[in-house]
Formats: sequence, structure tokens, C-alpha cells
Amino acid sequence: MPTKTLQIPTPDGRADAFAVFPDHGERHPGVLMYADAFGIRPVVREMARELAEHGYYVLVPNFFYRHGPAPLIELPEYIGEEVRPAVVDRLMPLIEAHTAERVLSDADAYLRFLTTQPEVCAGPVAVTGYCIGGLLAMRTAAAHPGQVAAVAGFHGPVGADGPDSHRLLSKLTAQVHLGHAETDMTPEALDELNQTLDAAGVDYSSEIYPGTLHGFTMSDTDAFNPAALQRHWDRLLPLLNRTLANS
Repeated sequence: MPTKTLQIPTPDGRADAFAVFPDHGERHPGVLMYADAFGIRPVVREMARELAEHGYYVLVPNFFYRHGPAPLIELPEYIGEEVRPAVVDRLMPLIEAHTAERVLSDADAYLRFLTTQPEVCAGPVAVTGYCIGGLLAMRTAAAHPGQVAAVAGFHGPVGADGPDSHRLLSKLTAQVHLGHAETDMTPEALDELNQTLDAAGVDYSSEIYPGTLHGFTMSDTDAFNPAALQRHWDRLLPLLNRTLANS
């Protein structure tokens, strides 16, 4: 399956990115995939490949590009609990510097780039994200109603915008799936979030994946849960098929 290392022009420089797509000589619906804070690495590339095998052009940008190309820090092959705090401490300044203004400016650039690739067909796109990438995916979809037909976030801080979350969600026209970790979301908080989605008129599914820790999709971490990763595919692939099948 063809892969590319790309440079996406943005107002603040060039974002390095990874892309993968089927080798059929055809054009495919585009999917923008935001990694978690640990960034582009083998497990993320593999997930992008698996998604591309279902007929999609998948673009994974390094959203911390302002600080350098990926990998920004040296990551162990396995991010276990004994090393995770130190890794997160090194990444936290980058997360804090990635302001809402930067997120939206980058989203414009990423979608413009994605939709002009020769392997991407005309029509709507989808956005998916993991951990902080789930929040970036939601912000991207809200800022591009009509262009983003589907958005999915997994173990993401989707309520991180606080009181502004309702304003964010009210802008969504995309179909939405949110898969929450049990350690990230209480049933009461889920009810509150889902009531906000209902009030905003969003077409969505939003659920806590049983027995999960934050980061459950990532097989290079202690949080990995194989059953939850499969549940993620069982939710994500039908969502994309429903919304992008006619592209």
C-alpha cells in the first residue's frame, strides 16, 4: 500500500505528515487523522494503514510541527507506566502551546491540502482523532460544517472547552461518534455531554467503552485494550461508510 511523507504548507511553516492510500490507481475519500500527543510513530502508521485498506486516503499530520519534525522526542518502543509520566511532562508544554487559534489555522491548511491531493476524490471528508487528537478532530469538524461529513474521537477530552463546548457542538453538521475511556468519563458526565449533543441537534453516538483506560486504542501503551480497539473499528468504519460512500 503506497505511503508518502509529505510537507503541508501552513501560515506558520510546513507541517510534516504521513499519508497512506490504496494502490488502485483510483481516487478515494479523504480522512484526516489526528494522532495522540505521542505523535506519529509505528502504531499510528499501522492504524492509518488499516483504515486505508478500507478504501480511504488517510493523512496524519504532525500537529506539533512548530517545534520540529516528528518524532519531537525519543519515545520508547513501549510507553509503559514507568516512563509515561516523564514523556507526558516533556510533551505538556507543546500541548499547552497548541492554542485554539493554532488548531483552527492548521485545520484549514490540513483540509485544503487533503482535498487537493491527486489520489483524493471530490466530496466531503472525515476527521478522526485520539486523545488530544479527538479534541482537534471535533474543533476541525465544527469549523468546517458541510465539508466534514463525519468526525470520530476516541479517549479524547471532548469537554475541554468547558462552557464553550455547547457553542462548539452547535456548529457541527457532521455525524459524530465518541468513544470514551471508562477512566475519563463518568456515567453522569456522559449523560451531560449527550444532553448537550441532543440540544445541539447533532447526529451522534457517544458511549463509554467498558473496562477501558485512557489511551485504549494504542497498542504501544499499558492502556491498550484489544477488545476496545476492535469496538473502535466497529464504530468508525460504518460511520465512514455511511457518510463517505457516495464520494
